[in-house]
Amino acid sequence: MGPFKRIARKMAKAHADKVAVVRLDGPIGGIGPGRSGLTADNLESNLRRAFDTERLKVVVLVINSPGGSPAQSEYIAERIRQLSSEKGVRVLAFCEDIAASGGYWIACAADEIYAAHTSMVGSIGVVSSGFGWQELIGRVGVERRVHTAGENKSRLDPFTPEKPEDVAWLRALQEDLHGAFITWVRQRRGTKLVGTDSELFNGDVWVGRGAVDVGLVDGIGVLRSVMAERFPDAELEIIASPKPLLARLTGGVASERALAGASAEAVEGFFGGAFAAVERRAQWMRYGL
Repeated sequence: MGPFKRIARKMAKAHADKVAVVRLDGPIGGIGPGRSGLTADNLESNLRRAFDTERLKVVVLVINSPGGSPAQSEYIAERIRQLSSEKGVRVLAFCEDIAASGGYWIACAADEIYAAHTSMVGSIGVVSSGFGWQELIGRVGVERRVHTAGENKSRLDPFTPEKPEDVAWLRALQEDLHGAFITWVRQRRGTKLVGTDSELFNGDVWVGRGAVDVGLVDGIGVLRSVMAERFPDAELEIIASPKPLLARLTGGVASERALAGASAEAVEGFFGGAFAAVERRAQWMRYGL
């Protein structure tokens, strides 16, 4: 290709309509010392860049998340809606492997939601999980000492036996969170939803066409195919955060080691990180991934 053709192509690309694409990949919320999942803070730059794109036709969210923090799911979704309203730009969401729980909460911030035939969508519910260590610390000769001001301050301490009243308290909190989730989905999906609350909001997951049938998504389709049909003359503008220089030079290995070694609470950080990794893996394994 000659220099004039290259210049002409660059000029045409610069003046083309744009589709800004933001990836939301992984669990939602803080997930351990020195590392983080999807949060409103760490997505702010990419979201602003997407909505500030020149000649913008639409913002696309590509979601692949098993969920996580309810609060961060809400913050992210509300920020997307705020920017969409400010800029007068519609938002489309595409579910990849999975858009479950908080991942689906964020998907509902879009004006239209698409899924692949094999995408898993839904899980509109609330789950809490953890470990009970009271027998283990007894075996290794460790004494647990907890001092509180307020009789309920140490509820569900993992190093003491579980109490029925604490479980009842937790379930009441879960019901409140579940109610907020249902309200949001009803608000965003409205009359598109097909089914009763007990059918739609029991924590179940639908695959592809099943998600369309119950109104959780608007259609079957993947990003490039739908964009080629909807906006054939637009360029896809992929919005991605640049990697730190050290991560680019070492493939991320050195930066990971630096983060691991930077923790002042070495022992706590080691075990906390290990169990955080187990929890993160469990989030995906719930859906067979």
